[in-house]
Amino acid sequence: MTRCRLCGSATLASVVDLGATPPCESFLAADQLDRPEPAYPLHLQVCTACWLAQIPPLITPEDTFSEYAYFSSFSTSWVEHARTFVTDAVQKVGLGPDAFVVEVASNDGYLLKHVVDQGIRCLGIEPSVNVGAAARDAGVPTLTQFLSPDTGSAVRAEHGPADLVVANNVYAHIPDVVGFTEGLRALVADDGWVSIEVQHLLTLIEENQYDTIYHEHFQYYTVASAIRALASGGLALVDLELLPTHGGSIRLWARPAEVAGEPTERVADVLDREKAAGLQELSGYTEFSARVAKVRRDLLRFLIEAAERGETVVGYGAPGKGNTLLNHCGIRPDLLAYTVDRNPYKHGRFTPGTRIPILPPEQIAADKPDYVLVLPWNLRAELVEQLSFVHDWGGRLVFPIPELSIVEGTS
Repeated sequence: MTRCRLCGSATLASVVDLGATPPCESFLAADQLDRPEPAYPLHLQVCTACWLAQIPPLITPEDTFSEYAYFSSFSTSWVEHARTFVTDAVQKVGLGPDAFVVEVASNDGYLLKHVVDQGIRCLGIEPSVNVGAAARDAGVPTLTQFLSPDTGSAVRAEHGPADLVVANNVYAHIPDVVGFTEGLRALVADDGWVSIEVQHLLTLIEENQYDTIYHEHFQYYTVASAIRALASGGLALVDLELLPTHGGSIRLWARPAEVAGEPTERVADVLDREKAAGLQELSGYTEFSARVAKVRRDLLRFLIEAAERGETVVGYGAPGKGNTLLNHCGIRPDLLAYTVDRNPYKHGRFTPGTRIPILPPEQIAADKPDYVLVLPWNLRAELVEQLSFVHDWGGRLVFPIPELSIVEGTS
């Protein structure tokens, strides 16, 4: 990478270099195990001009999202999060029976189905053919397309301007941040609202959440850099919420710049927190790489010592973030026998790079392992409850992030 994709500056500084890994959602079928597997550098850098953290765009969204392995509806807590958002947004934005809601990267309809239930007209824009089909099967109107300024204009011309445009966990997934933001502006009514949820770089740095760095995520936002990104497409931030999702996210409420007005005090408060953490100067980034290395050493030490004691360790979940962790740590089936996942799409496949088998969740109860390494650590509260049966035979849960944590009993 030579220039910042937002401001064009060539002043990029290294934050952490995770080596080279395969794309995190490129799960392997059994007949692919003896074939070459491409890997790409995973090197997070930050622009010292606009402070957008970013990785080189070495793979395209088309490579990843034309067919996608992630279905949002398999997370119980995420579906509830979406339902609560829709209920609250109807009140905040004042969505009536004649309103129109568009969600970009709408996945399998996990959110818009709640809009449908409210009797509000809606449309999903989802690039992945397979998950978009699942959304339509669930009764959610869905267009199979990537968002661009032209797509936004075409949807507006056919369906009218959107009173609310939702873009949850997609603003990091697009290399053309300016064009995508222009697409959001094309979709939204001149007096409408845009709601964006994206992981907060502040918590990523503070909580060692380096496994959320992967090739699908082209950039990582502070509120300060998000304000600049929104402005590139004619939007202005007016309010925000701090969320616990994905280890710590921000919900950005934006409007067309012409009607936005002054932002709330919550925006100023978080900007002050980011500045105090040093995220608008290099000092806030310099220690991160050393803390990442410690996470790796601690997890490897635990797995090696468990293996030497003859204890069994299996995984729970096969999220994209887990594949960054597994590849960075060099974990193979000799240290992690298999992992399980609720998504049937992944059953019988293998994790990219590390070739760890993915089995149905029932395998854990059948095998009664000594430890279960929880890869989607961001769902800790949900999964400690779901996996409480592991303690019935004396098994224990292990969480690798923000630091190695072994859960004894039901704590």
